[in-house]
Amino acid sequence: MRIANRGDGQEGRERLTLVPENVDDLWHLAHVLEPGDLVDGDTTRRIQRDEDHMRDTGGQREHLHVTLEIEDIEFARFANRLRVSGVIVGCSREDQLGAHHTINVEEHDEITVEKHFKPDQTDRLEEATEAAENPDVAIVTVEEGAAYIHTVQQYGTEEYASFTKPTGKGEYSRPRTELFAELGEALTHLDSDAVILAGPGFTKNDARDYIAESFPGVLDSAAVVDTSAAGDRGVHEVLKRGAVDEVQKETRIAREADLIDELTENIARGAKATYGPEDVAEAASFGAVETLLVVDERLRTERQGEGDWSVDVDEVIETVERQGGDVVVFSAAFAPGEQLSNLGGIAAILRYRLS
Repeated sequence: MRIANRGDGQEGRERLTLVPENVDDLWHLAHVLEPGDLVDGDTTRRIQRDEDHMRDTGGQREHLHVTLEIEDIEFARFANRLRVSGVIVGCSREDQLGAHHTINVEEHDEITVEKHFKPDQTDRLEEATEAAENPDVAIVTVEEGAAYIHTVQQYGTEEYASFTKPTGKGEYSRPRTELFAELGEALTHLDSDAVILAGPGFTKNDARDYIAESFPGVLDSAAVVDTSAAGDRGVHEVLKRGAVDEVQKETRIAREADLIDELTENIARGAKATYGPEDVAEAASFGAVETLLVVDERLRTERQGEGDWSVDVDEVIETVERQGGDVVVFSAAFAPGEQLSNLGGIAAILRYRLS
């Protein structure tokens, strides 16, 4: 994310001109923007002006600069764009004021956001700005007969490709080099800045040697990590062990994996942990929360007034921060966020055990 300009808006709002540089940045924006915020951007709109009634009757598309008061935000992950819908409150054509419109924000589009930024939203934008300097990472997990490639995104990990080639004895078995060749070919198309090779036993080492010889340059920046499994379990182990942190200065999802492990271990021991909106709010009121964990999708739902929590989530966040606690917003798209969602979408690691 690039912040092109900062300024003051109306009614005490802050005004930021932002340029999302990748799909991760679009995802971040989806969790920063809220109904009622103002967003400026260039767009096109189908217009045919009826001179008698001053209304649109359909026609040719025109380029416009509009300001929307946001009503809805949708992150179209597989289309690599963010859809921001609302009412036009400012426009280069006055006859469009009051009409509903949607701005499609894509990578490298410039938009200006005017809103009262909450602390976690400011933190998210700062993380996105810092992450622009981090290299792209691929996690490759390999075991006998199977290999998987996952890309590391700020919104989680995503499976890029998987391969199955039965090895060993039998009529359906194939030389393991066929598996390694398919894996190496896929990595050449992925063109990642760094690769982490992981898996049980020595298969990953054999894969590394084969790919290094057959596909020169693909594994120039590669680290090898021992894990007990391949696939999703292997990826989780890689993140938990901090292997990605050695490549990236700070990895959001690795921290989430550590925190959810600490939380579940504390819950299992009946120790310093609690979960669910009411219990977490009570712990916050006692000043007992060391780290507050909340899922981004649930946070947005509650802020938009569409949730069913009996507590004000922003009051809980403010209470925790006022008392020196940390607030970590989890991605719902990554496994730790899914685990947290199953616990009600909000939990806390405590300073001391509550009776």
